Amino acid sequence: MVGILTVFGATGKQGGSVVRTILSHPTLSAQYKVRAVTRDPSKPAAEALKTQGVEVVKADLNDKDSVHKAVEGSQAVFGVTDFWSVVSKDGEIAQGNNIADACKAAGVEHFIWSSLAHASKVSGGKLAHMHHFDSKAEVEEFTRSLGVPATFFYAGAYMSNIPGALQKNGDEYTLAWNLEPGVKMPLFDADDTGKFVSGILLQSSKLLGQRVFGATDWYTPDQVVSTIEKVSGKKATYQALPDEVFKGFLPPLMAEELTETLIFMREYAYYGPEAEEGVKQSLQILDQKPTTLEQFFQKTDL
Repeated sequence: MVGILTVFGATGKQGGSVVRTILSHPTLSAQYKVRAVTRDPSKPAAEALKTQGVEVVKADLNDKDSVHKAVEGSQAVFGVTDFWSVVSKDGEIAQGNNIADACKAAGVEHFIWSSLAHASKVSGGKLAHMHHFDSKAEVEEFTRSLGVPATFFYAGAYMSNIPGALQKNGDEYTLAWNLEPGVKMPLFDADDTGKFVSGILLQSSKLLGQRVFGATDWYTPDQVVSTIEKVSGKKATYQALPDEVFKGFLPPLMAEELTETLIFMREYAYYGPEAEEGVKQSLQILDQKPTTLEQFFQKTDL
């Protein structure tokens, strides 16, 4: 019997990847009918999904009733929220909790929640401004408290954030973060979200209650710039900045948040104490190879 896989954020980075991967997967495309959830079904991206036979439904994550309606009849659900669209910890928690509540009410067999580490707790309160991490973690806690059968997907640091951070001066690039050159970062191409989600669905019973860390590999800032040089043929250098200097280059709305995110990277390995082993174990569930940093830069305008 074919089940319904409902995908929130279906026209976004993570959700869009899930839809594309399931539609093309030799096993899961026969096992699931994809239902795409979007705020605006008239958008070109949503219309394109309809032409591929995807059921497109409208829901507002702030409207609990519309979320419940979108989830009804689903066997599996992929849930993701965008903190930067609300810029509110409480707002993102409310949205995520609406999805979890809907999964509980609908008797969903497998909820895959796009979560992150609770940075404030992991750091013992030292890093108290990483709201886009903590909000997702608190939705995870709520989901567990409801007893919803779930797996928690932790996306790594987006490779797609690197090109925008590059300073370009003629034929040279400079990358500057508040990280020492040898700090290891779990980098991730958001287009690979579907690869991890398909791996989770294929091993559903084994991964219920577990965390899956979405990262291709660990890369240092020095490795990032050397890869840029290899792909672009241009000189690239890395500059480590003090926290306060780095913060000063950022927009005020996100300065504290993003500065602490990189502090969390260097002091707590982004995922917390389970980081190294967690990434290693998570890669083993994949039936498709993840995108390397070199491959990402090859398909990206630097």
